[in-house]
Amino acid sequence: MVFPSALAVCPLFLYYQIMAFTFFNTAGREKQLFTPLQEGKVGFYGCGPTVYNYAHIGNLRAYVHHDILVRSLRRAGYEVNHVMNITDVGHLSDDADDGDDKMVKSAEERGKSVLEIADFYTQAFFNDTDRMNITRPSVVCKATEHIADMIALIERIEKNGFTYYAGGNLYFDITRFPSYGELALLRLDEQQAGARTEQDKNKRNPHDFVLWFTKSKFENQALVWDSPWGRGYPGWHIECSAMSMKYLGENFDIHAGGIDHIPIHHTNEIAQSEAATGKKPWVSYWLHNEFLVMDKGKMSKSAGGFLTLQTLIDEGFDPLDYRYFLLGGHYRSQLQFSMESLQGAKNSRKSLIDKIRSLADKVGSPANGNGEESRYIEAFNTAIEDDLSTPRALAELWGLLKEGPATPGALAAVFDMDRVLGLGLETACGDGKKDEDEGFAREIEGLIAKRAEAKKARDFTTADKIRQDLKERGIILEDSKDGTIWKRQ
Repeated sequence: MVFPSALAVCPLFLYYQIMAFTFFNTAGREKQLFTPLQEGKVGFYGCGPTVYNYAHIGNLRAYVHHDILVRSLRRAGYEVNHVMNITDVGHLSDDADDGDDKMVKSAEERGKSVLEIADFYTQAFFNDTDRMNITRPSVVCKATEHIADMIALIERIEKNGFTYYAGGNLYFDITRFPSYGELALLRLDEQQAGARTEQDKNKRNPHDFVLWFTKSKFENQALVWDSPWGRGYPGWHIECSAMSMKYLGENFDIHAGGIDHIPIHHTNEIAQSEAATGKKPWVSYWLHNEFLVMDKGKMSKSAGGFLTLQTLIDEGFDPLDYRYFLLGGHYRSQLQFSMESLQGAKNSRKSLIDKIRSLADKVGSPANGNGEESRYIEAFNTAIEDDLSTPRALAELWGLLKEGPATPGALAAVFDMDRVLGLGLETACGDGKKDEDEGFAREIEGLIAKRAEAKKARDFTTADKIRQDLKERGIILEDSKDGTIWKRQ
């Protein structure tokens, strides 16, 4: 069954255009009412992947956060220009210009060129985000295709007096930028000069950073370009400033990324961008998501042993099970991951789909309801307006299904909520109508058989638990002398 659009049949939900968002702005450390620079339009830049390896599931948390943000704004009527970079050159394993070149190291380990590595893992990244129902950005920009833009921006920074040349590299002088470190609340007078490992002796200050390399510790650097400072390659931070300004302008609304970007990468972006343009603030709202953590701490590729989305699929999970799991935690809170918690999310998502299918069985297609569902939509909107609180939003969806009216309007409300949550509920319910979802039916029959075996063995605890679990998923069992049949609530 293909359902008509919830908005096409239910004008009730058009009022969401008056939604007033508040976001926790890292610049200021407080929730602030969102007011875009241009009415009805939002410029948004989200830090993208460094494509030297597969994205791990911790990385994917950031992109689900970005997706919820974009979906919420678009549902509220905003025209969103979402720009994301692909880092395919010049990212060292430490943000402070130290460590190995991730791209070169990966290419050497795999016996391929840097660009071959970048292309392979870029495709792998988008395969993962597609499977997680993450909307693709309006603009995807590769660093290697914007070298000229970076050089032009560095020239502006140099012209304004914020640079010095030493040891073959061009550095940004943070002492010329008095507000350096405000985003990260850095106290530079309390920082020790030798605090960073492998200190670059050419730096006047340990927090200075490279804008352009012509001399690095890597021999035969794979990708180099001609520049006013010699043949070389850009520092990592400059790409985000150059590409965001190219596609969003010299001031834009929202910049997002992981909290690990705050102390160095985003701090340096602000300094070089505002040094070039003389305009402050460069970005109005900074949104940062917390880490996904496991027993041994945050997930990291450099530490090894990280989990990919394919790992979860191989363990029998659907990518949307993981999306559901992520929605259960607020993006600004650390989220503890385990296979057991993911199994819980899988069970909950399955139960959610069962309940929506049961509602669809009763009411048919989504359409105008009697208005009772509006209070759930209002509560859902309030949750999303309040710094994108997906746990509360999920709770309102469940509340509608458990306590709300069984009307075509309620079904339309469910699908409208999913325009933000992105769980593919309309597709899942439509697909499930075919032959009563043979896979689902086989699972229920298997549980009924297991219950019958438990009863035969006089294990009534197990039998009762199976009945209760099925009831929570919207399945009622009816026993008779001819056996047990099941039906949806």
